[in-house]
Formats: sequence, structure tokens, C-alpha cells
Amino acid sequence: MKRTVFFAFIIGFVLLGCKQDPEEQTILKGHARIIVDEEVFPIVEDAYWVFKTQYPAELTLDSLPESESVNALLSGKAEIAVLTRKLTKKEEGKFRSEGIQPRITPFAKDAVVFLTNVASRDTVINLSDVISFLRGESSPIKKLVFENPNSGSVRLLDSLAGLNKSPKKNVYSLDSHESVLKYIAENENVIAVTALNPILQPYEKWEPYMKKVKVMGVRNVKSAKKDDTYYKPNQTNLALGTYPLIRTLYLLNYQGKAGLGTGFASYLAGQDGQRIVLKSGLLPERTPSRIINIRKEINTTK
Repeated sequence: MKRTVFFAFIIGFVLLGCKQDPEEQTILKGHARIIVDEEVFPIVEDAYWVFKTQYPAELTLDSLPESESVNALLSGKAEIAVLTRKLTKKEEGKFRSEGIQPRITPFAKDAVVFLTNVASRDTVINLSDVISFLRGESSPIKKLVFENPNSGSVRLLDSLAGLNKSPKKNVYSLDSHESVLKYIAENENVIAVTALNPILQPYEKWEPYMKKVKVMGVRNVKSAKKDDTYYKPNQTNLALGTYPLIRTLYLLNYQGKAGLGTGFASYLAGQDGQRIVLKSGLLPERTPSRIINIRKEINTTK
């Protein structure tokens, strides 16, 4: 009798252990938190809302500057992030030491852009002048305004200028993208540095400012001396690589298992996700296929 009870207990324990948790995360359901670089939040938000209509998944999207997003990954506060760069080998060392293999999914091309007031005389800018300005050298640029000192845009320009940190003289940072738009809309002959994504997908409350700002054409610092072409950050120039400040958007997945990070990454890189990117004005990593149905009309008139 005792032996029968013992085996019944063991069987019940095993069955309980094998029971699926209804809230367990899979690639298409459950809940996960994703840290999103605030400079590219609109495109990720758009993709999520469409993703949500098709799958029973809940994603919490937290918008942070690039450096804070990286810190969230490294501190273990997040396992999934959308950034405009990959982690360095040193940064990834923490995960590899824990046996976690990163899953990196590129899904779009964005760009760093320069804005100015519509009334400003200048409509173009030389990237070499920006670099000289950041280095503290002689430059026709007198003032630059950034959205956030911890942004990916700042990091990219500092990298091009060979700096570890932007100079403080005549370089200003505000507290949001909206603040940058408002400042440029109200001040002439000032140049702002921001991301392309929010310019292409502005929120409705930004519309009054958007009417008073313009995106500047940029001359590539690597251009030939006789090449005076200034390129705008549109899909064509992103595809051809002629615009000088292009960057790739990545979904970085450090879950270490097949969870929602895998599912959402597959969606972003798939046909539906790439169509959302294409419609946004950014450049998709892969051109989504387009099926054209040709219907032949039969002429019955004799």
C-alpha cells in the first residue's frame, strides 16, 4: 500500500513539472520588454502595433537614449533592444561568459540628418565642416544642437571626428526631439542634428514645427574634390550609399532562448515587417516582394 502511494506521488510530481505555464513566453505569445533607441522609436512602435494584431503577444517598448539602452542590456534590466549599432566585443563578453549566444537581426537603414529653419539661407552642409567644428577647428558652422548628449547621433559624429566626447563650446543638447524641432522652428541660422526616422514619421503634435524646418543636403567627406553633389537622406541615396551618415537598425536579442525576441525579430525582417519599413520612408534591409496580378480581358465584340 505504501509503495503504491509512493509511486502515485512520484507520477503526480512529474506531471506537475511537465505542465505548461499558460503565461510562458514563446516566439509568438507571452510578454517581453524591449528597449528601443529613442531616435528610432516610431518605426518600432508601428511594427509592434501591426504585429500585435496578428499574434497574442504583449511587448513593452521603453524609449531610451542609446547609452542608457546599452546599460540596460549590460545590467540585466533588459534582454532585447533595438539600436543603431551592435554591442562591442567587450560589451558582449558578459553574455558570452554566461553562455548566451547573441541573435542579431538587421532590419532597416536609418540616417543622421541636419535640420535648419526654412528661412535660413543655407540649405546644404559639408560634413567636413561639421567634423572641423567638433574638433574645435575653423569652420563656417557656429552652433550645433543635439537632441540628447547620450544619443547615437552624437556618438556617430564624435566617431567620425575622432573624439571620445563632443566639445562643450557652441554644442547644445535639449531634452527631446520635440524640443529640437521647436528650437529650430523658432531660430534661424541654427543647425540641429537628429535622426531621420522621427522626421519621416512625426507625431501629430509636431506638425506646427515640421512646417518651419527643412532637412539639409550633405556633401560626403569622402567625395572627390570636384564632386560638389549634396545628397538628401532619401531611400534612393540610402540604397546607393551616397548619403554619408547611414546606419543600420538592429534588433539585439540576448534572451538566450527562443522567446518573443526571436519572434519579433523574425517579423521585422520578414515580408510584413519590411513593408512597414518601406512605407515609413526608411530603407528595408531586404526589398519586400511585390506580386502583380495581370488579368487578361477577353474581347467578345466581333
